[in-house]
Amino acid sequence: MESNEILALITKAVEEHKGLDLEILDVSEITIVADYFVIVSGRSKLHVEAITKAILDEIELNGLTIKSKEGNSEGGWILVDLADVIIHVFSEEKRQYYSLDKLWQDAQKVET
Repeated sequence: MESNEILALITKAVEEHKGLDLEILDVSEITIVADYFVIVSGRSKLHVEAITKAILDEIELNGLTIKSKEGNSEGGWILVDLADVIIHVFSEEKRQYYSLDKLWQDAQKVET
């Protein structure tokens, strides 16, 4: 599956679960780690968990492979690594603290 199709699946899951401040960054020109970072916030631990579960369900439903999953809603940050696409689901507090949006500010933003 192409990256743009994966991003569409993720966007759908995030929007259906009312994720906050969805950002998709094209980091392919500035790092070898991945082609895209998806950054989204949830209002609470339960919301972070629900957003992540929705994303994981879409990934599984479409037969995609998860390279790794780290973190948990208790810690306020869940990372899902799909190789070319890395998804960061944050609590609002942790998103402000880690400020990945600013760290990767040189990346092109992908319109959803």
